[in-house]
Amino acid sequence: MKFLPLCSRDSNPIEMEFAKFKALLRSKAVRTILAPQDAAGSVLDAFSRDECANFFTAAGYESE
Repeated sequence: MKFLPLCSRDSNPIEMEFAKFKALLRSKAVRTILAPQDAAGSVLDAFSRDECANFFTAAGYESE
């Protein structure tokens, strides 16, 4: 069995959230300089507390 190093992207829950965040931001298809700032605020509403906790669980972290 081969283990991933501790600094691996696969074991970092923030990478899973960034992947979803970037996909949702791209789906907004903003094309002006200030539009990404406005779109980022609305995209963040797509993340629930439970979903974020699931990202940590999937990365191997135990819940308290």
